[in-house]
Amino acid sequence: MESTRNFSRRAFLQQAGLSGIALTLGCHWPALGKSVGEIIHGGALEEAATELMTWISIDGAGKITLFNHRSEMGQGTWQAIPQMIAEELEVNMDQVSIQSVPGHPQKYGPQPQEGSFSVRGWYQQLLRMGASAREMLIEAAAKQWRVDATECYAENGQVVHRSTGKKLSYGALVKDAAQLPPPKQVKLKERKDYKIIGKSLPRKDIAAKTNGTAVFGLDKKLPGMLYAVVERNPRFRGKVKSFDDTATRSINGVKRVFKVQRAVFGLLYEGVAVVADSFWTAQQGRKLLKVEWDDDGFEHLDSEQLYARMHADLNKPLPSDVFETAFKDSAATITSEYEMPYQSHSCMEPLNCTADVREDRIEIWGPIQEAVWIQADLSERMHVPIEKVTVNMTFLGGGFGRKAFTDYPYEAALISKEMKAPVQVIWTREDDMTLGPFRSGESYRCRGGVDAQKKIFSFQVISAGQPMGTGADEDGTPEPVTENRGGLAGLVSDYYKAIPHYSFGSMSIKSPIPTMWWRAPGANTSAFAGESFVDELAHLAKQDPLEFRKAHLPSDRYRALVNKLAEISHWTSRRKNDGWGMAITECFGSLVGQVVKVSRRQDKKVKIDKVFAVMDCGWYVNPDTIRAQVEGSIVMALGAAINHATHFKDGMAVEKNFNTYLMPRLVEIPDIEVHIMENDEKPGGVGEPALPAFAPALGNAIFDLTGTRIRKLPFKLEDV
Repeated sequence: MESTRNFSRRAFLQQAGLSGIALTLGCHWPALGKSVGEIIHGGALEEAATELMTWISIDGAGKITLFNHRSEMGQGTWQAIPQMIAEELEVNMDQVSIQSVPGHPQKYGPQPQEGSFSVRGWYQQLLRMGASAREMLIEAAAKQWRVDATECYAENGQVVHRSTGKKLSYGALVKDAAQLPPPKQVKLKERKDYKIIGKSLPRKDIAAKTNGTAVFGLDKKLPGMLYAVVERNPRFRGKVKSFDDTATRSINGVKRVFKVQRAVFGLLYEGVAVVADSFWTAQQGRKLLKVEWDDDGFEHLDSEQLYARMHADLNKPLPSDVFETAFKDSAATITSEYEMPYQSHSCMEPLNCTADVREDRIEIWGPIQEAVWIQADLSERMHVPIEKVTVNMTFLGGGFGRKAFTDYPYEAALISKEMKAPVQVIWTREDDMTLGPFRSGESYRCRGGVDAQKKIFSFQVISAGQPMGTGADEDGTPEPVTENRGGLAGLVSDYYKAIPHYSFGSMSIKSPIPTMWWRAPGANTSAFAGESFVDELAHLAKQDPLEFRKAHLPSDRYRALVNKLAEISHWTSRRKNDGWGMAITECFGSLVGQVVKVSRRQDKKVKIDKVFAVMDCGWYVNPDTIRAQVEGSIVMALGAAINHATHFKDGMAVEKNFNTYLMPRLVEIPDIEVHIMENDEKPGGVGEPALPAFAPALGNAIFDLTGTRIRKLPFKLEDV
């Protein structure tokens, strides 16, 4: 008797010939700057000369696969990208599977996960790709039935003939459809006809993230993999003078101890790697390691010195004579200074990376925000052809910009190359919090005045802090402030239409501390100064803060957002013993308005009662994702406003773990009510724009309750 063979369903389908051919589509831009790409067959993808977009595949079994080229760090691209394609493809989300792809600019084009760009940057191409596949399947069915394609339509993964009701599944049509040229033009649906876009569908990654099957960076395992930790210089720029690894090497399981580097912008930072057969063993060896550092040649600054330089620099930019005249001509004026702290990224998943470096190739796995940048960096630094460098993106346990950086994959690759084996490099929580790069602290000097009609007549913001990089070795050069040019990150652009005289300037301070982007870069600090100062001008003019802002918003879209915010928060019902504050901000193509309500508890301490938020991101995909991102942004902004900051002492970060870098507790999180504006605007970002408005809205609410103006973050609620 023959033994029974164990066939998987997939193997059976392949042998039956159902999966032997696929309809595979991509998007190709033959010329730079072209706003909408050309839909092409997957077979032509390899020959395409320039940027391509994520592609989809339908096989003979009717299985629909989206090759997701974007990283997923909780912001929802894992759901939004397939939801857009599925809408025009006329399938439901249960019929779609998703596969992550490595960095490959020739095949997938740019792959950064930053700037809230996944939907707003690619929605047209994604919709057109789904529609193109749909039309090819319809044409294939029409040819089989020998009818005109206009007599057919697609629905739920099949093509239907209107008059007879005959149906053919996508799987039955894919062989013929794959032979057809993609249509040059496709008609996209109107929003009123959407079946899944705009609907709160369950995210495709929920099950994997709740049952433990989702693969994050730390979950990656390879045969023969070793583990490494690195003792890095806590003063960032210091060099390894010497190290004693005698005690470290005595631990059973420690394989090697050697000096290693990581590239941080233009500098190479040094450390000592301990490689072992387990993370635990490597950590124990690291604790016994003795390193002597050479920390000469750069300053060892305290936080007080950093902020003293910032505040001194606020007076350095050369004034604008036009603005100075307008400031003097204002009916009433006010000047204020604001201060924002340095912040760690402190993702729930610390940095990690697994690297396998061979003589002729490099492959890495990890929580990576920007696969293409890292692929190019490894290729250049390690002299390996870019097509031999593979960067695999796992799920990310948070990113906030830190995991788009190239330093930690390069360090892991160097260690793997030295060991001639796959190595997983793990940063401890203390490493992750203290070694940077950090969000820079910032100081702001705001000056402005109102006219006799109680509207803003003059408005100026000068900032001082660190630009992104390894830190400046010299003070910035003062530059003249120009009139009515530039802008302030996070400040709504409609203000510039209504304010007659505005100017902005900035200075960079001397500091060796490495800094970089942090969620909603720029706006996450400057919006606090800008919208707090607008509130100060409203009180200077003795005007209601909401009506004052609305008087400076000439465009219907901006006014509609403020009206909605007033409606949902019941702004006109404010009571005397409550504190109400608001702020409106704009970044990455989206507008956000927030109202924060505060009051005093029985023990007289201030508590946050509720946050009302209105998001205007234009055309959108999944409202549940938007609400989740707004809520998460508000919680993150709350922590940065009242809980945590990174301080420096003798050139080293002070806060090392969550016992001192305090995160908001559940009891601290207020009720958050989120509303989404409905309009026909182009899509804006969602993952970042809701963060900047919270801190100024909170500060303005506390002023309304207590008469105390919050100008420095973080602060403690119990102190006001």
